[in-house]
Parts: sequence; C-alpha cells; structure tokens
Amino acid sequence: MDVAIGLDTSCYTTSVAAVDAAGNVVASQRMLLQVQSGQRGLRQSEAVFAHVRQMPALARAVGEAISGARICAVAASYAPTAREDSYMPVFTVGVSHAETLADLLGIPCYRVSHQQGHIAAGQLGLPPMGKRFVALHLSGGTTELLLSEQEELTTLGSSLDLHAGQLIDRVGVMMGLPFPAGPALEALALHNTEPVASLLPANLARGDLDCHLSGAETRCRQWIEQSTYSNGKVAAETFDLVARTVARMLAAACEAVSVSQVLVVGGVASSGLLRELITHRLCKLGCGAELRFGKPEYSGDNAAGVAWLGMRRYLASSQ
Repeated sequence: MDVAIGLDTSCYTTSVAAVDAAGNVVASQRMLLQVQSGQRGLRQSEAVFAHVRQMPALARAVGEAISGARICAVAASYAPTAREDSYMPVFTVGVSHAETLADLLGIPCYRVSHQQGHIAAGQLGLPPMGKRFVALHLSGGTTELLLSEQEELTTLGSSLDLHAGQLIDRVGVMMGLPFPAGPALEALALHNTEPVASLLPANLARGDLDCHLSGAETRCRQWIEQSTYSNGKVAAETFDLVARTVARMLAAACEAVSVSQVLVVGGVASSGLLRELITHRLCKLGCGAELRFGKPEYSGDNAAGVAWLGMRRYLASSQ
C-alpha cells in the first residue's frame, strides 16, 4: 500500500496523517497545544516550541499504524492561505519536518496552505463536490467566504475584525472556560433553558459578503460582567449570532457567483449545534443551495486533508 504523509502545525494543533491512493485516511494523530487557564492562545514562539515537542510522538504513532506501507510522498501546510502575504512561523515546523523526511526517503514533498488542507479534509469520505462551489472556512484564525473553481480559491468575503472562532473563544474565556472554548461554550448553549431572542445584531457589509463580530464581543462582555444573563443564555445567543451571520454570507455568496453547492469547513464548523442553526437559517433565507459540512473528525485543524492533497499531486505527477 502506498501512502502520503501530511503534517499540519497550526496555532492550535499539531497533527500527522496518512492517506492512501483511494483517499482513505489510514492513520491520523492530533494533539492540541496546551494553553494556560485564562489565556486566549499562545505566542508564535511558544507554539513553535510546542509543535517541536509534540511532533515526534504523533509521527511515531502514525508510523506504527502504517507499518509495511510505502511512503510515496509527504505534504505540509506552509501558511494559513495561499495568498502571497500569508505567513505564520508555526507552519515552519511542519514544513521542516516534511522536507527532512522527504529528503531521507528520496520522495517528493509538496506544500499546501492550511486553508486548502481544510477544504480537502471537508470532502473526505463524502461524495465529490462539483468543480465550482462556495466554501466557508470558519476557525479561530479565519472567517472567509471562498469560491472554489477547479480547486483554485478566490476570496468573496470575510470578517473584517474578529473571526467566528475568536468570538466564541473570547466569550468562553470571559466565563472562565478553558481555551479553545468552543466545545465547553457549546455545552452551555445546549443546556440553556431560556429563550434565544437574537439579542446580538448581525453586522454585515458589502451586500452581506463581509461581517463584523467585534461588537458582539463587547456586548457579551457587558452581559457577563454585569450578570445580565446566565452564561448558558449568553452562549446560546453567541451561537445564534454566528449562525445568522454566516447564513446571510452564504446566501449572498451563492447569489453573487451563481453556485448551487456550499461546503462549510474549519474547527468552528465541527459544532453540531452550529451546523443545525446554519442549516435552519439558510433554509429560512430561501437559499436552495446544497449545504455540506465535513465530517466532524476532519473539521478541526488536522493533517488528513494535507495528506490527501499530497497524494493527489503525487498521483498526478506519476501519470
């Protein structure tokens, strides 16, 4: 069996994966970066050292899982996006490990963006997307609308201040929840018994293709500091706002570029509650596009999509 190895070293997670020629994920290991209580993330230098410490154990586990397979290619995420000005030091860890492995084995090493990896991971185990669709990347570092045409990505819109994941994490940390706060904040929202009244206004711009989320953070801070509402209600209102906002962005994008398929990816998109709310809101807006979410296990930062892109490039070069 031939496999491609993927490495992804983001601001949140160290991950290693192996994918075979049919696109099956045969091994996947990931480990969150440890953040001290009350903090909202790590400095880039701290994250780089964390990746260096965590990578060997993950690589060892993947190596044991693919014992007997032939590694035909390696791929690594080199930057947040494929834009020329996109750069973060954390990704140098994955790239350096990938290039070292490729040189030792005498195999090709491919570079892909973290965002490309997310979009590829969102399609793993699902029927193929069409050649032209809208992708929404929701994470702690990105809230971005993209048009995918023949796998080339064009930005259609984005958040102009806070990203969806940042809003969720910051609201959660205000409540004393561990970072990243998404799962804990979602649990609070699910246990909320008070009516959700859409108290946080959606703030969109440029025909609903762009959004602002910083005002919602300010309002939530006031609620929490003044004990205006329970933490459960604040959590529920936060998820409601994110769903209303991105549903309007998706509907606007589908109309602007005349597409009939939407793929939502990223760590924030792994939330079952948010998936349900976005689906409901998009339907309520009368958008008839086919809405897809990646499998939850491949929605957060992971190397599976990176490995699959590496395998596809290797197969294309071998023809």
